[in-house]
Amino acid sequence: MNIELIKQKSGIIGESDEINHILDMVGQVADVDISVLINGESGTGKELISKAIHLGSKRSSKKLVIVNCGAIPEGIIESELFGHKKGAYTDASESRKGYFETADQGTIFLDEIGDMPLATQVKVLRVLETGEYMRVGDSVAKKTDTRVIAATNKNLAKLVKEGKFRQDLYYRLKTVTINLPALRQRKSDIRLLVDRFALQFSRTNNIKYKGFTPEAIKAMQKCDWPGNVRELRNFVESVLILQRGERITGEIIEKQLENENIADFSDNSALPVLVNRDPDQAERELILRQLLFLRQDVEDMKLLLKQSDFPTLNSSRNINANFENRIQDNEINSSDSNHLIKGEVIGAFNTRDLEKEMIIRTLEHFNNNRRAAAKSLDMSERTLYRKINDYGIEKKINKNN
Repeated sequence: MNIELIKQKSGIIGESDEINHILDMVGQVADVDISVLINGESGTGKELISKAIHLGSKRSSKKLVIVNCGAIPEGIIESELFGHKKGAYTDASESRKGYFETADQGTIFLDEIGDMPLATQVKVLRVLETGEYMRVGDSVAKKTDTRVIAATNKNLAKLVKEGKFRQDLYYRLKTVTINLPALRQRKSDIRLLVDRFALQFSRTNNIKYKGFTPEAIKAMQKCDWPGNVRELRNFVESVLILQRGERITGEIIEKQLENENIADFSDNSALPVLVNRDPDQAERELILRQLLFLRQDVEDMKLLLKQSDFPTLNSSRNINANFENRIQDNEINSSDSNHLIKGEVIGAFNTRDLEKEMIIRTLEHFNNNRRAAAKSLDMSERTLYRKINDYGIEKKINKNN
């Protein structure tokens, strides 16, 4: 399968030497029935590469089952992967297929495999070596013919040395290893990525799109994008929302980058310098940004009502006044891990408060469907599970329900 066909089938975007080298490897390994290990930072497109491999394989007519190992609690991961027998545990009212059984004759993609418990790793190794597994609570072995593609953003070799990942499983998985480049290593692809994201978003949301100037693209190419392609996509969408119907210039991009602390365009800096932000911080700020967009929409609606002479209740005026009084300017401290968006404080909330509230509302909207909520919030299921646990959201959702 040639590179252009891979791009067409998988939706992978890029013309850089780095991405073409990756796709050349995909073309070589796709139709060979071996395990593949994909290494790459969060947001680099590991899932897309797994889809490309599956679509180019002899198993393409069968299922590709995607599993985020880091999003599944340790106590149930074996049941999820291998299934369970009726009565295997208290809530097991009926037998259930696992992901390996569902993926039989097809492909299973084990994302974030570095987070898999050691006890489960032993059983995955057995599947790779013999094709056999047992459902939880069963004593009869089952067979599966499943191709395994695994991915991680961790250094598995280091985890092996630390005793946190099995050496035999590591060697079994890395028959072929594909190392995905970070976006900062293929900045020439940013123009293509921006164009694709902007066109998709504008069409989906019926937003007039007049394009980005060359200066705007250059401004984005100066940034390192720690959240990689995922962060770039969200940034492009936020710009389109805030600058509806305008041609996006370099000045607009630089201002937006400053506001979102993606880069520092101060006079004493020749190039944008990343503020201390890791991918988790980037995700928190993306959620906060969506809240700010919502606030702007509310302000637009208030203005429209005012211009149309609609009557408003005194209580509404008081609420609005109280809300406005709680908005004040504030200087940002980049060393604070919970820093606020520059120049904005919403009430007494910081990014953690706002993020927690947004996660709760999103979970309620999707009836506690975590996969749908994670997709809506543009974060991995693993990250969403961790944040639910960190914020104690589980109890609040259950109480409301």
